[in-house]
Amino acid sequence: MIGPLRQRPFASPFRKRINRGPSPLLALAMPWLTVMLGSLSPLLPLVASAPVLPPFGFLVLLAWRQLRPGLIPVWAGFPLGFVDDLFSGQPLGSATLLWSLALIAFDAIEARFPWRNVVINWLEAAALIASYLALSLLIANAAGGGAHIMVIVPQIAMSVLVFPLVGRFVAACDRARLLPVRILG
Repeated sequence: MIGPLRQRPFASPFRKRINRGPSPLLALAMPWLTVMLGSLSPLLPLVASAPVLPPFGFLVLLAWRQLRPGLIPVWAGFPLGFVDDLFSGQPLGSATLLWSLALIAFDAIEARFPWRNVVINWLEAAALIASYLALSLLIANAAGGGAHIMVIVPQIAMSVLVFPLVGRFVAACDRARLLPVRILG
């Protein structure tokens, strides 16, 4: 007799989120880890006579800065650029310098133009990507390389075209970063 009289409690969509919150460790570490994993992209087994693979670590860094401006601080260009320098094959210190300068430029642009839309974000990222790759080539040539600027034009085009997909990936990582987990207590 108890079975038919017993009623189910009200099924609220908020019931699943009560006593739950995002993991603080995951919320803080996810942006840093995704940028470092993006910096590991030169380890992919891709054989090409010219650079065509976008600098995924830099693209992920820019996407995080556009999605959540205060999440990765300006000083993060130094350690994240150093990690990229270890795996990219560039002269040591080039990404450290250029990533730091890019984040400073990003902050200056954001302070000057606080409004946002997709076109402005994409143009801002395209300008930073093109200048980053051109300055990386200049630093590599100063260290003993001898490549012409036209060699990186396909890489610049590929990077600018791939950037919205990287932004989607970062948005998915941001949603996963903020998923609620059960709080013990």
